[in-house]
Amino acid sequence: MTKPKSGQSDQADIALFREEIGEVEHIAQDKIVPVTKTTKIKLRARQNKATDLQSELSDLSDPTTVVGSEETLSFRRSGIQERLLSRLRSGSLKLDAELDLHGMTIPIAHQALLDFIRDCVNYNIRGARIIHGKGWSSKHHKPILKSKLNIWLREMDDILAFCSARIEDGGTGALYILLRRTNKNK
Repeated sequence: MTKPKSGQSDQADIALFREEIGEVEHIAQDKIVPVTKTTKIKLRARQNKATDLQSELSDLSDPTTVVGSEETLSFRRSGIQERLLSRLRSGSLKLDAELDLHGMTIPIAHQALLDFIRDCVNYNIRGARIIHGKGWSSKHHKPILKSKLNIWLREMDDILAFCSARIEDGGTGALYILLRRTNKNK
């Protein structure tokens, strides 16, 4: 028995498929909505003036503010119990939102962070994860976004604590954050 050439077999399969399917109606779509698996909050695009954004950005001109790729981060405001930070660090707090900053420039990442935190507060989300990466693909192989986040999150009143994630959730390339409860749901 001779085996048919693959080109002939493929053409016969395509012809059979088209015969079975019949006429196909094309549906026009003018919008493409990106789908992410883990984002539970849809980030809104905000139009801010560049001056507003610059006023909220901290400068990393001081070399002591740059953190290492494998360095763990941890912060808690006064009044936050060590036990709560320990629960956050162990990943036992419920995380209801996630933001992935991979590949973003500093201004875009900062705006996405501001929108994300605002949305978390509006939805009364207590725990979330932010993925910033380790900076291996950056120009000087330094974790720029990680260093920026370390400063930005400390400056935000709605952030009560943050720490590096567990290995399974991104390790030193991600942060767990604990947000302030809003007054409406206390």
